[in-house]
Amino acid sequence: MDRQGQDESHRFRWRVLRRDRVLQGIVLWSLLIVLLFVLLRPAARQVEIFWVAQIPLDMLLAWFSWRVHLQASGATRRFWGVLAGSASLFVIGDVTQSALSFAAPATASTAGGVVQSGCLLAGQLVVTVTMLMHPDASRSARAKLALWLDAATVLAGGAAVSWCFAVAPVQAGSSEFAGRAVVAVMTVVATFAAVRIALSGNAPLHRIAATPMVISVLLASATAFLPSAATNGAAVTVLVVQFLTSPLIASGPRLQYLLLRTDLKPFGVHRRRAYSLLPYGAVLVTFITLAAVLPADSDARLYGAAAGTVAVTALVVARQLLAFQDNARLINQMREQEKLLSRQASLDGLTDLANRTSFTDQVARALAEGSEITLLLIDLDNFKMVNDTMGHAAGDALLVGVAECLRRAVRADDVVARLGGDEFAVLLRRASAQRSQATAERIIASVTEYVRPGHDATVGASVGIASAGPDDDVESLISAADIAMYAAKARGRGTQVAYTPDLRAKLQQRSDLTVRLAQAIADGRIFVVYQPIVRLDDGGLVAVEALARWQSEAGAVIPPGDFIAVAEDSGLIVELGRSVLHTACAQAAAWRVRHPAHDLLLTVNVTGRQLRDPGFIAEVTAVLHDTGLPADRLGIEITETAVVDNDIALQTLHGLRRLGIRLALDDFGTAASSLSLLLTCPITAIKLDRSFVESVVSVDRQEAVARAVSQIAETMHLTAVAEGIETVDQAAALRGMGYRIGQGFLFSRPVPAEEIERKFLMLQAETCGPIAARAAD
Repeated sequence: MDRQGQDESHRFRWRVLRRDRVLQGIVLWSLLIVLLFVLLRPAARQVEIFWVAQIPLDMLLAWFSWRVHLQASGATRRFWGVLAGSASLFVIGDVTQSALSFAAPATASTAGGVVQSGCLLAGQLVVTVTMLMHPDASRSARAKLALWLDAATVLAGGAAVSWCFAVAPVQAGSSEFAGRAVVAVMTVVATFAAVRIALSGNAPLHRIAATPMVISVLLASATAFLPSAATNGAAVTVLVVQFLTSPLIASGPRLQYLLLRTDLKPFGVHRRRAYSLLPYGAVLVTFITLAAVLPADSDARLYGAAAGTVAVTALVVARQLLAFQDNARLINQMREQEKLLSRQASLDGLTDLANRTSFTDQVARALAEGSEITLLLIDLDNFKMVNDTMGHAAGDALLVGVAECLRRAVRADDVVARLGGDEFAVLLRRASAQRSQATAERIIASVTEYVRPGHDATVGASVGIASAGPDDDVESLISAADIAMYAAKARGRGTQVAYTPDLRAKLQQRSDLTVRLAQAIADGRIFVVYQPIVRLDDGGLVAVEALARWQSEAGAVIPPGDFIAVAEDSGLIVELGRSVLHTACAQAAAWRVRHPAHDLLLTVNVTGRQLRDPGFIAEVTAVLHDTGLPADRLGIEITETAVVDNDIALQTLHGLRRLGIRLALDDFGTAASSLSLLLTCPITAIKLDRSFVESVVSVDRQEAVARAVSQIAETMHLTAVAEGIETVDQAAALRGMGYRIGQGFLFSRPVPAEEIERKFLMLQAETCGPIAARAAD
C-alpha cells in the first residue's frame, strides 16, 4: 500500500476508535465513579462503590477477550482465551467482595478478602505463565539468548527496587511482610513476562491495545504498596488510582477487537530491533535505588566507590550504545538492500505489480491456509494492434495505465499481478461469486474507459474467473482461470466468464480438433468446392467462389462452420488459406485454357490474420505467377471485421489492389463500421449479407436496407452482389432493386470443379437460363 493509502487507513482507524460507543461508555463510567468517590461520604460508601464499579468492567474484559480469542489463531488465540478466563475469575472475586462490602461495611477495604485476592492472584498467575510461554519471533539461538538476558536484566532491576522499597521496610515474619512479598514477586515476574513479550517481536496484541493495559499494570504495581482505602479513611487520590487500573485494562480487548476490523496487521507482529534500551533503564533504576538506600553516615570511600561504579558503568553503556548504533545502521543498510533485491525479484519492473513468481507464491500460501480465494485472469483485447501501430513505448504506457486501473478496481488486501505481456491476474480473498463477477465487470469498464482517450485502437479486457475448490493447487487454479478467459474471448471479447468443468471439456475438444485439422492439411484432406455467382437477368456465369471443405478420416465432409474459427484462432488459417488459394487459382487457370470464351472471375475468402501476415502480398503474387492466372481474374473477399481499426490489413488491401486484384466486402451490413469502410478500403464490390435477403420480400426494413446498399454501390461505381438467394421471388425482388449479380442455393450449392465445368461452363443456358428468365418476368 502506498503512503497516501496508509495515511487514509490510519485516519479511518482512529475515526472508528474515537466514535466507538463502548469506549465512550468506559470513559463516562470512569468519570462517574471518580465523581462519586469525591462526593460520597463516609469511606465505607466509597469502598462499596469501588467494588460495584469493578463488575461491569471485568465483564467487558472477559467478553471482548473472548471475542478476540475467536478470531485469533495459534499462540495469540491461547493468550486471549486465558485472559478471558482470568477476567471471569476477576468477575467472581469482585462480585463476592462487593457483596461482603455491603454485608459488613465496618470491615470493608479495597484490599480485598480471601476470595477476591485468591481469584485475582490466580488470574494474574495464569496470564503471567501464558505470557512466559508465548513464542518469540527470534529464529536463532543467539537471538533468543539475547532476548532472555535483556528481560532478565529488567527482572533483576525490578527485584532490587521491590526489595528495597516494598519488602525490606516491613518487619520480617509479619502478615504484611508475607503479603507484600507475594505481591512484589507477582509484580516483578509479570513485568518480566510483559517485557519479554514486548521485546520478542511477536506480541499477541497491537501496541494501541497494549498501551492502556501496560499503564494499568504499572498503576497496579504502584497501588500494591499504597495504603488501602478502608473505613478508617484514606485519600481519595489513592482510591482513584486503584480504580483506574480496571477501565484501562478493560479498554485493551475492546481496542484489539476494533483493530481486527480496521487494521491489516491487527496484532503486534514486527521485526525485533537490534538492541533495546529497557535493560539500560533497569540499570539506571537500580543505581538510583542504590543511591537512595545508602546510609546517611556512609564515609567518603563508600560514596567514591559507588560514584566510580556508576561512572564506569555509564561510560561502558555509552560505548556500547555507540557500537549498537553503528551496527544498527549497517543492519538497516543491509535490510534496505535486501528489500530492494526482494522488490526486484517479486515485482514486475514496468508496472510495479507482483510478478508471476510472487503471485503464484501468494496463491500457494492462500491455498495452504485454506483461505476462500478466487482468481481473475485478465487479457487485453487488441493489445498487439497498439504495439504494431503506435510502437512499443505506447504499449508500455498502456500497460502501466491498465495496472493502475486494476489497483483501483480491487480491495486493499487483494493481490494484483502482471504475469507477462498483456496478461494480468488478481487474487481475491473472501469473495463470493457475485462479488467476483462485480469486480470483473469493474475491471472491464475501467480498462475500456482508460484506453479511449488518445488511442485510435479499440482495446478492452477479457476476464476469466476461477474459484478455488478443495482439491485445487496453483497450477489447476490458474489453468481454470485461463480456460475461462479464453472462453470470454471466444464470446466476443470485453466480457467475463466464470469457469465450469464443461469449459475444460470444450477446450479439450477444440484442442483435439486443432490437431486433427493440422493433420488433415498435411495429408491433403482439405479440398475446394465452388459456388457460382451469376447474372440475375440471364443466368450467365460471372464468377465462382472457392470454399474450403474438410474430409474426415472416416470420409465424412466437415462443414466450414466447424473448423474455420479453430483454424483462425490456432493460426492454421494461414496454411489453410495458402492451400485453398493455390488450388483454386490453378483450377481457374485450367478453366481459362479449356473454355477461353468465359472470362471467369475466381473469388477466394481471406481472413484478417492472413491480411496481417507481412508476406501475404508476395505469396499471392507467387501463386498468380505459378498458375498463370491474370491478377484481374482473381477476387479476394474480406469481412468488415478483418480490416476495421487495422492499418496493416488496410495497407495489404491497397497493395493487392495495385496488382489489379479485385476486392469484395463480404457479409456487408453486419458490422458497425460498414459505411466508413467504403471510404477507406479500395474495394470493387459489395456482397449484401444473406440476413437481408432471406426476408427481402416480406419485411419492409430489410427491403429498405437492400435497396439502400444497391443505390450506394451504384453511386460509388461498385458492383453489388446479393448473397443467399434461395427463391425466385427473392431474385426477382433484388433485380427490381437494381442488383444485377446474385449467388445462392437457387442457382447452385457449392459443388466440385467438375460439376462447375459440366453444368455451367459447358451447359450454362440449360441450367441457369430458365431460372433467370422467371426472375425477370
